[in-house]
Amino acid sequence: MKTLFAKAKVIPVLVFSDAATAVPTGTALVAGGLPVLEITLRTDAAWDALSALVRALPDATIGVGTVLEANQIQRAADLGAKFAVSPGFDPALTEAAAKAGLFYLPGVATATEVMAARRAGLHFLKFFPAEQAGGVALLKSFASPFGDVAFCPTGGIGPGNLADYLAQPNVVCVGGSWVAGAKDMANQDWKGIEQKAEQACAAIKSS
Repeated sequence: MKTLFAKAKVIPVLVFSDAATAVPTGTALVAGGLPVLEITLRTDAAWDALSALVRALPDATIGVGTVLEANQIQRAADLGAKFAVSPGFDPALTEAAAKAGLFYLPGVATATEVMAARRAGLHFLKFFPAEQAGGVALLKSFASPFGDVAFCPTGGIGPGNLADYLAQPNVVCVGGSWVAGAKDMANQDWKGIEQKAEQACAAIKSS
């Protein structure tokens, strides 16, 4: 799974207020070159959106984010999700993901949290909230003591700082909502979403 994240480089973080927008949004992102999608469990529409996307885009890699409870992991796995992401590190979620056979990416923001996750056998972590926690400077400081740990920074990342994050040796990919925001979905701007995905891919190639 880490290889898929590394190949994708940019993971769209999607918040669906209406499940009907899920398939056209996902289709536009995949068409634009971003095949790994994270659906956040922040809205009532999230589970229906996940189910619809798994059915409509069998070649995409679809997972869930903002996972806070162990039962969410099993439910996501039952619906066909391939990975789960949480904002922080919770050993109970690590155990639930292993039991469900779901790839798990917990969030960390401090050296102490990195050490705890590493002790649990996790060496690929979400760095969240990236910009607020210290951004690229903190990732650079993590590189030496945690040489066997890689990160997916999320939080405050967009076109303006995307290349800076991806240039870090300990960064596998980044997550962000800018490629498909609430306004894009409300306006049904599927072409605009596809174009932003293409622009992200172009930025990756030039970085």
